[in-house]
Amino acid sequence: MARTYPALDLRWPSEPVTDVVDRTLAEIDAASPLAVEECPDGVRVFFLSVAQRDQAAALLTGAGPPPACTSIEVPDEDWAARSQAALDSVTIDRIVVAPPWARRALQPGEIEVIVLPSMGFGTGHHASTRLCLRLLQREPAGRGTRVVDVGTGSGVLALAAAKLGARRTVGIDSDPDALEAAAENVKLNGLEKAVELGVLDLAAASERLPERFDIVLANLTGAVLIRHARMLAAMTDTGGSLIVSGVERHEADAVRAALRGAGLREADRLDEDGWVGMTFRTSPTRSTAR
Repeated sequence: MARTYPALDLRWPSEPVTDVVDRTLAEIDAASPLAVEECPDGVRVFFLSVAQRDQAAALLTGAGPPPACTSIEVPDEDWAARSQAALDSVTIDRIVVAPPWARRALQPGEIEVIVLPSMGFGTGHHASTRLCLRLLQREPAGRGTRVVDVGTGSGVLALAAAKLGARRTVGIDSDPDALEAAAENVKLNGLEKAVELGVLDLAAASERLPERFDIVLANLTGAVLIRHARMLAAMTDTGGSLIVSGVERHEADAVRAALRGAGLREADRLDEDGWVGMTFRTSPTRSTAR
């Protein structure tokens, strides 16, 4: 019997703008969508389990106005390859993120990160990922720095840091399936010796990772950043930087307040399509309690 995937069809009365779709996908991100397929009047979101699909549908309740939501079962038949094949490369300043079929000749100074888009996020096409990549390029990541990517997903941020010259790059995620995709992308980029991956929940990260990092990347959600502000600060070395994204504009003040309360100061901010990315720095002399 052919395998089927549980999915949600999300439909709006007319073709939705990108910002509306992004916000809706952010609302159901906690249900770990496997992939997203665009449709003329909405999106089809795939999940590994019926429980995850049902969780996503419940997360839409109270989100106003929510799209029409229909639960369906979709036969495998290489749907992931079909839904992602139209993705092209995307250029974020000097970094070119490209699926294997859309690689292009690089311009002088450009850096290529190859990502097989097996997930709905982390391909460089989402604003939150682009914000992180832009802010990362403003940091001295090419001077032997130590970088950790918290919630690495497809690994695109960790890969970018390694290609920018980081001395040590670690990607952690609580989802083994995400790390499986990240490991494949590490191989595609020939960075097996440069990028270390591990299954690790954020709540235990600062205890399980004995070292602090010069740059901490956290493309998560506003709520998660607020809840784990002190943990993320504890992972950031003296004089280091914490780059956060996945923050909706209306959440930015609360995220900023939480990270300031953890002893960090805001140093940079970028906005795109209703999303916010921010860089925070530790004091050159501060000592953060772990």
